[in-house]
Amino acid sequence: MSETAADTPYRQPQTVDDVTRQNVHAMRRLEEASMAKRTLADRVASVIARFCGSMTFVILHVIAFAGWIGFNLLPSLRHFDPYPFTFLTLVVSLEAIFLSTFILISQNYDMRMSERRNQLDLQINLLSEQENTKMLQMLERIAIKVGAHERDDPQVRALEEATRPESLVEQIEEAYRQDAGQPPRSGTA
Repeated sequence: MSETAADTPYRQPQTVDDVTRQNVHAMRRLEEASMAKRTLADRVASVIARFCGSMTFVILHVIAFAGWIGFNLLPSLRHFDPYPFTFLTLVVSLEAIFLSTFILISQNYDMRMSERRNQLDLQINLLSEQENTKMLQMLERIAIKVGAHERDDPQVRALEEATRPESLVEQIEEAYRQDAGQPPRSGTA
């Protein structure tokens, strides 16, 4: 019987190594679950792309091309594809079309996984920011109660405010516009 996420204790670490080990195992389980859900096309494309990116693939092609050209250049044999090797060019072109398609399918899958990881990172970062903001607010209340409050510290005030992702996106887009030499949009500084 397999355990569900709710059945598995999430945090019972004794050391920092335990925490990181648990996190690594959790991410590994997520990756394995994602790999198990791949479509047949994604699996086939991944296998082909992995093989095409190997030295075995290069060596096999060097041997095949050398054999093909050598066979068709030897004067004593009947040539099925004489110089300028038109049929070889056709075969290589067709192979390039199919290989590039498989590689693009594989890259599309990798991109989808990367987008999921980025989304997970973003959600964790936003949650961490919200937790930190709440902790600052709680620490300020504690400091007031014990009489150790720094009055009117502008940095504390700024950090206590919740981060607004929409505002950050606007700031990032404005910075890119400025880097590209474009004028600022109206309403932004």
